[in-house]
Order: sequence, then C-alpha cells, then structure tokens
Amino acid sequence: MRSILFKSMLTALAILTAAQAWGAGFLEHEIHFSEADIQAQVGRNGPLQKSYGKGTVVVALNEAPRIRLGEPAGQATIAARLHIALLGQPAVPVDVVGTAGLRYDDRGKAFFLDQPVARSISSAALAREAEPLVLQAVSQLMASYFRSQPVYVLREDGSEQERAARWLLRAIRIEPGRVTAVLSPV
Repeated sequence: MRSILFKSMLTALAILTAAQAWGAGFLEHEIHFSEADIQAQVGRNGPLQKSYGKGTVVVALNEAPRIRLGEPAGQATIAARLHIALLGQPAVPVDVVGTAGLRYDDRGKAFFLDQPVARSISSAALAREAEPLVLQAVSQLMASYFRSQPVYVLREDGSEQERAARWLLRAIRIEPGRVTAVLSPV
C-alpha cells in the first residue's frame, strides 16, 4: 500500500514539475531554416506576370527573387529584376528591392513572406514620372506572388525536427541568414 501511495505521489510530482517546466519555457526547442533553404523553394515557385489598369502596366517576374533574411532586423529583403511594359511599349528591366515579414499558415504547414512592399526601383530606361505607378504595381505583384507561393513548407516526410514543427510550432522569427521556429508542447 505504501509503495502505491509513494508511486502516486511521485507521478503527481512529475506531472506538476513538467507542467511548470513547460510554462517556464524550459522544454522549448528551436529549429532553423537557412536562407539557402528558402531560396531553393523560391527558385521552384516559377515566373509570374500580371497586368494592372487594363493593360496600362504589365509586370513580369521571369527569375526567382533573391531573399536575404534579417536585413533589416526581423525582416526579409527581396531583390528582383522585373520586366515592365507601360502603355503597350516594349518591356524594360527594372531592379526592385523590397521588404517583408514572415507568416506561418498552419493549414498548409507552410511559411509565406508577409506584406511585401517594394521600397525602391531603379531602371535607366524608366521615366521618373512613371516611378510611383511602377512602384505601386510592383508592390501589388509582390503581394500576389508571395501570398500564394510558400517560401518554406514543413514536409510530413521531412526530418524529425520538421515533423515535430508541424505540430509544436509556437513562434517564428527572422534572424540574419535564417528563420528560427520555436517549438513547445504548450
């Protein structure tokens, strides 16, 4: 009888200790996805072309944008070369730099760049007065592209850490060169 009571008390103590450890964050675990992992996924996403203003502006993304993590702090920098045609004219190359946050979609178990915004554009062939219109069109294209194209997907057949992240992911943050996912059972 004493042995059963002792075991029950020990079990209760273990449960209380585990609950407190979870609550204090002692059982949290971090996993990381590198900038190269994200760039590889973006490279598989393919090109995109959109028309704005009933064909006034046509923006084409023919090559995958380059993603830098943690510059500026807590954000991703997006650099791309787009081809933009204004009012039926031949397309001109435009270099774009933008920023975005990161969001996780639990349904698809995927990470997406969140609220991307074009910060600057440059092109020798683009008229200065067209820049505000082009900047707006580029921001819309980026939002459309990254809303539907994940930058990283947690695979069911992936590593043990990826499988755990599919169920235990609690928070994400962008750091220089990587994404950190915080796993916790609570």
